[in-house]
Amino acid sequence: MPTSSHSPELLIDWDGQRLRIRAAPGRKIAIDIDGCRFIEQFADANGMLELSLPYSPSGHVQLQIRVSSRNDHDKTIESTFEIGLKIPGINPAARTSRSLSAPRNAERLLPADAKPLQREVTIIVPVYNATEDVERCLDSVLAHTTGPSRLIVIDDASTDARITPLLDRYRGNQGVDVLANPNNLGFTATVNRGIALAGNADVVLLNADAQVAANWLSGLRRALHSADDVATVTAVSDNAGAFSVPELEQENPLPAQWSFDQTALALWQDAGLAYPQLPTGNGFCMLIRREVIDRIGAFDVQAFPQGYGEENDFCQRACAAGYRHLIAGNVLVRHARSRSFGHERRVALGHAGMQILRQRWPHYEADIGATLFSFERRVLDWRVRRIYADAPTHVPRPRTLCFGFERDPTLASGYDTLMLKPSNAGWALNSPDHNALEIADLLDAPTISRWLQRHAIDLVVIHESVGDTTAGILDTQSKRLGIACLTSAETRGSSLEACVDQYAHQRSFAGSKA
Repeated sequence: MPTSSHSPELLIDWDGQRLRIRAAPGRKIAIDIDGCRFIEQFADANGMLELSLPYSPSGHVQLQIRVSSRNDHDKTIESTFEIGLKIPGINPAARTSRSLSAPRNAERLLPADAKPLQREVTIIVPVYNATEDVERCLDSVLAHTTGPSRLIVIDDASTDARITPLLDRYRGNQGVDVLANPNNLGFTATVNRGIALAGNADVVLLNADAQVAANWLSGLRRALHSADDVATVTAVSDNAGAFSVPELEQENPLPAQWSFDQTALALWQDAGLAYPQLPTGNGFCMLIRREVIDRIGAFDVQAFPQGYGEENDFCQRACAAGYRHLIAGNVLVRHARSRSFGHERRVALGHAGMQILRQRWPHYEADIGATLFSFERRVLDWRVRRIYADAPTHVPRPRTLCFGFERDPTLASGYDTLMLKPSNAGWALNSPDHNALEIADLLDAPTISRWLQRHAIDLVVIHESVGDTTAGILDTQSKRLGIACLTSAETRGSSLEACVDQYAHQRSFAGSKA
C-alpha cells in the first residue's frame, strides 16, 4: 500500500477504497490503470485530487496504478504501484494479459424473468440524400438484425435523384416498409410519422449515416429491459459527440487491424454491462420504450423541426416523469455524421436547439456535467482503450458455450469456446485455456442467464446426452436472450456456421436486394 511517491512533489495515499493525491494546486494529474489512461484531472485549490474505486474497472483483483504530472520545471514526476481489491466471486487465476473480466458489482444484468425478444421493435430510418450512407446503413440493418422487428424507411423528399431507385431495391423485403413524404417535412416530423406507424412497438431511431453490426438490437433490448424505469438506451459510436468512445466529442479511429464488425464484436464481449447513465440519449441510434412515448408524447416538431435537440427535450420530459436513460457501452454503431446537412448547418442547428433546451430545462447542462464523467463512464472509456490497445495481438471471434462434451466440438469453426463442466465445487465455466472463469453450486436458470450475458455468448451447443431438464433451461435462457441454441444432433453432418445461419441467426428481414 503506497503512502508516498518517489517525489515529495507528488504524495499518494491509498486506503483500500480511495486514492488520494497531493500535488501543487491546479496541477494536471494523469492516472493510468494497467497501462491505459483512466483520467486526467486537475488538483483542486488545496492541491488535492481524490479517486474513489467503487469497483474494479477490469474486474481483476490486482491493479497497477501509475500517477504522473509535470512540475514547475516541466519535468515528469510519477509513481507506479499496485493496489489490491477484494471482489467476491472473481478468480484471480482467470486474469490474462489480454482478457477483461466483468466488474461484478457494476453489472446491470437482464432479470431472469424478463423477455425482451417477445417485444417487437420498429426501426425508423429517416432519409435525406447521402445515398452511399443510406445503402450502407440499410444493408447493415438487414444483415445484422434479429428478433421480432420492423423497418420503416422514410424519404423526406430527397433532392438526390439516386435515392428513389436505391430505396426501390429494398421494397418487397418482409418486414420492410419504404415510404416517401410528398414534400420535405423536416427530420422531426418524419420521425414522428414513423413513430405513429410503429403502433405499439418499441422504437429505434437510427440515422441513415449509421452502420450497425451483429448483436446491435439484442444489446439495446437487453439494456432497455434491465429495469422498468429505463426510457431510452443509446449505443456508443466512433463519432457521436458525448456517446463517442473512447474519447468524448471526438471522431475516434477504429483499430487499423480490425474491421468495423470485428471492433463491434470486441466491445460486445469486453466493454462491460455497467450501462452508464445520462440525462439524455442520442437519436443517431436510440431505442425508446413505447410506454414512455404513450405517456409523454412524441418529439416536438415546432421547437425542433430539423432535429438537433428534439431527443434531448424528449429525454428531459421522460426524466421529469421518473425515467432514466442508459448508454449501452457494448453496442458500437459507426456514424458518419453531418452527411445530410453538412457541418456548418449542423453546428447552427445545434446552437439553436441548445438555446431552447436552456430555456426549457435550465438544469440540463449541469445534469450532463454531473454524469458525463461518472465512474461508470470513465470505466467504459478505459475499457475501450484497453480493447483497442490489444488489437495488434488479438482477433475477436464469436463465443460459443458447449455443454456435455469431453472436448471442444467447435475447435475449427471460428469460435472461441467456453466449456461448461462438472467440478468439485459444483459447476465450472472454463475459458479456452481451461482456466475456471466462474464456479457455481447449482446450474439453475439465474446462473445460466448470468453467464450467457456476462460472457457475451453467441451460440450454445448442447450434447445430445444432456438431460432434458438442464437442456431445457439452457434452451429457454438462450432463446430469451436471442442466442442460438443447438443440440449436437442438429449440428451432425453440417458445419456449425451453416447451423447457426439456419437456426439461430435468422434475420428479421427476409429477402435480399434485387
